[in-house]
Amino acid sequence: MDEEYDVIVLGTGLKECILSGLLSVDGLKVLHMDKNDYYGGESSSLNLNQLWKRFRGDEQPPEKLGTSKEYNVDMIPKFMMANGALVRVLIHTNVTKYLNFKAVDGSFVYNKGKIYKVPATDVEALKSSLMGLFEKRRLRKFFIFVQDFEESNPKTHEGMDLNKITARELISKYELEDDTIDFIGHALALQIDDAYLDQPAMAFVKRVKLYAESLARFQAGSPYIYPMYGLGELPQAFARLSAVYGGTYMLNKPQCKVEFDANGKAYGVTSEGETAKCKKVVCDPSYLSEKVKKVGKVARAICIMSHPIPDTNDSHSCQVILPQKQLGRKSDMYLFCCSYAHNVAPNGKYIAFVATEAETDDPQAELKPGVDLLGPVDEIFYETYDRFEPTNCPDADGCFISSSYDGTTHFESTVVDVISMYSKITGKALDLSVDLSAASAAAAAAEE
Repeated sequence: MDEEYDVIVLGTGLKECILSGLLSVDGLKVLHMDKNDYYGGESSSLNLNQLWKRFRGDEQPPEKLGTSKEYNVDMIPKFMMANGALVRVLIHTNVTKYLNFKAVDGSFVYNKGKIYKVPATDVEALKSSLMGLFEKRRLRKFFIFVQDFEESNPKTHEGMDLNKITARELISKYELEDDTIDFIGHALALQIDDAYLDQPAMAFVKRVKLYAESLARFQAGSPYIYPMYGLGELPQAFARLSAVYGGTYMLNKPQCKVEFDANGKAYGVTSEGETAKCKKVVCDPSYLSEKVKKVGKVARAICIMSHPIPDTNDSHSCQVILPQKQLGRKSDMYLFCCSYAHNVAPNGKYIAFVATEAETDDPQAELKPGVDLLGPVDEIFYETYDRFEPTNCPDADGCFISSSYDGTTHFESTVVDVISMYSKITGKALDLSVDLSAASAAAAAAEE
């Protein structure tokens, strides 16, 4: 413990483990500590006994649910976009060799009381039952524009500067209806609110294009992939990477206290009477609660079921997005489902989550629209957790604090935070221009 490190990372949540791996690969001397005796922190996966202990205390799970060890229930359930930033990080670091992935069966959107498959290409637009014939044709034209669009080729811009016009102005050119705009923005571009409509259209088009390209990568029913045995595998894989590059790991280290000098700059971390010195500290909000502010609260339901979500084509794994306007809310609601097909539950069992940004103090009532779409459930657990963001100045105190995980069922916002933190810590951009064929190979191997 009395050694000196470039960076001490506190907490083994996914964000912290990715950063630990990236920094070790860069040649920095990293010490990674966690007050818990397991990897994953808030983003760990629990077996059935651990799930019951967390929510039901000393109660024992019913035998009909199967054996405890066959469950891997994610506490922060999220899918990965097949062409997305997290997959690029996995390939950049070669972490794919520690993991097996499987494509996610379906991606759906809730509209006027029903669940529909999300159309993401011009061909799917014409087949979709989500809209009428004339709207299908208008949407098809929009999709063709997005598919053909290349930022470096002005011929594909149709005379528009997407860095100057807003997403709203671009969409108005295609005369799309409000419900169509709703699902494009929230189920394809994965926006969490409608603020994007009045921002430059470039980012919006890139996100829709990313969805379509990810969908095409595996020719599956969705653009998402998900690791076998659940997301708890991810933090451990990045921890392994860090160790390969010389990172040191210490679990079960109680009361990790960040030490500050007279100028308020972090110089080390003390645990069990010993202080390890460092130049920078990376941590989740729980380690420096005085340097974060509460910015929201996530409400969620965790369900064990014996069937897939109805109206999702019997998908063993899927995402359903319920756009805010469809529910008369300020924020979207997300349904996430995976099953024994991804080795996260015994044969015949499904794990479903319903999550949203909490707008009341009654998660049960608030989540009802999503829970009602699940059909009968064997067991259901409700909870809320607070979301925090850092308020400190890392240049002044040497502390780099991650933001809490939001209620979305995809990793796009998570990786944005990681990449931003990496740039602040190292002073350089993370190069994610990688060959995505490695991801295809990893997923294909998992499918066999």
